[in-house]
Amino acid sequence: MTSLPRATTERRLGLVIDLDTCVGCHACAVNCREWNAGGFAAPLTDLDPYGAAPEGVWFNRVHSFEAGDDETGRTVYFPKSCLHCAEPACVTVCPTGASYKRASDGIVLVDEQKCIGCKLCSWACPYGAREYDYDSGVMKKCTLCIDRIYNENLEESDRVPACVATCPTSARHFGDLGDPHSAVSRLVADRKGYDLMPEQGYRPTNKYLPPRRRGPPAVAPAPAAPATIEGKLLQWADRLLSR
Repeated sequence: MTSLPRATTERRLGLVIDLDTCVGCHACAVNCREWNAGGFAAPLTDLDPYGAAPEGVWFNRVHSFEAGDDETGRTVYFPKSCLHCAEPACVTVCPTGASYKRASDGIVLVDEQKCIGCKLCSWACPYGAREYDYDSGVMKKCTLCIDRIYNENLEESDRVPACVATCPTSARHFGDLGDPHSAVSRLVADRKGYDLMPEQGYRPTNKYLPPRRRGPPAVAPAPAAPATIEGKLLQWADRLLSR
C-alpha cells in the first residue's frame, strides 16, 4: 500500500456549510449531478433507474435528522460529500495510487486510468463519501468542480463548485481554508465552525457551521447513536444543538 506524506501545501480549497440555513432542498445534489454528468468526472450514468435495483452516482447527498428534544428540537438538514481531508484514509489505502491529494490546492481526486475498482477507498473513508460507478467500474467522488473553479472561460463569480452556485439560501461557501484571513476562514472563526467527526483524525478541510439554538438550553446529553455513519452524524447534530 502507498503511504501518505503530510500535506505540502498551505492552500486548502474547500467548503463551509451552514447547517442553520440549509433547508434540505437538494438543489446542491441535483446541480452537482447535472454538472458532473458532462464535466471532469463524466459520464455519470444511471443504471436501471426505474427498476427494482437502480444504481447511480451522487457526489452530494443530503441527510435529515430530528435533533434535540421538545422545544429545543429541530430538523437539521445535513449535506455531505467528500471533505478533502488533510490526511485522507482513501489515499493511504489505495493500492495503485489512483487516489491522490494535490499539493497545489489540497483537493483529493481519483485518477480513473489507475483505478481498478477494488473499493478499498470506500471502505476506508469514515464519511461514506466515495461512490462506485458500476457503469465504468471505477471509484468516483467530489472534485470540488475543478473544471469550474479553474475555468477561465467562466466569469470569476461563477468559478465556484456547482453546489455553491445553485444553493438558494447561500448555505454553502467556497474558498481557501488554508488562509486564516480568507472569507471562509473568518466565517468558521466567527461561527465556531466544526470538523465532522474530528476524533477520526483525518483533519477534513470542509467545515460545518452549527445550527443556532432554538429555545432554552438542552438539559441532557444526546443518547448514544448506532455505530454507523448515519448514527454518528445524528449524534454529532444533537451535540451541536446542545451547546
